[in-house]
Amino acid sequence: MLKKLIPDLHVKSVYDIDLVALKKRGVKGIITDLDNTLVEWDRPVATPKLVDWVNQLQELGFKVIIVSNNNKNRVSAFAHPLGIPYIHRAKKPTLSSFKEALNQMQTQINETVVIGDQLFTDILGGNRLGFYTILVVPVAHNDGFITKFNRMMERAVLSWLRKKGMIPWEE
Repeated sequence: MLKKLIPDLHVKSVYDIDLVALKKRGVKGIITDLDNTLVEWDRPVATPKLVDWVNQLQELGFKVIIVSNNNKNRVSAFAHPLGIPYIHRAKKPTLSSFKEALNQMQTQINETVVIGDQLFTDILGGNRLGFYTILVVPVAHNDGFITKFNRMMERAVLSWLRKKGMIPWEE
């Protein structure tokens, strides 16, 4: 079970992901979380830097979908200006939203990556289906109420995994 919490890759931000390397691996689709993955959880719209990153994804031919546990108003207000499809109230780490994302993008698991900032939602959900998972450092240092609890649990799990030598990256 604990292995399902370990991402395939850990980076500081989405901007540190080698998109060309993903393309060479055969990746065609990107499932990404929104809050504290792409922007701060309380930022209503994309930053200019993120808009450039999304444009780069599209130029490289990636299909992209936002899969978020947040509500429709939050996710649609963010996704629509970018022209990105989305799934709101995804109930991650349940599998249905990940399967729906594959269906919408018309990609297979082995050609799709999951990007997120939380072990218990994004990484666990992606790993349960066998996606290549990428954990990013949260964009903001503060969180909503439920996420604060998740972060506390994540720190405990990461500490234990680090002691067992199961974490392949440095903080």
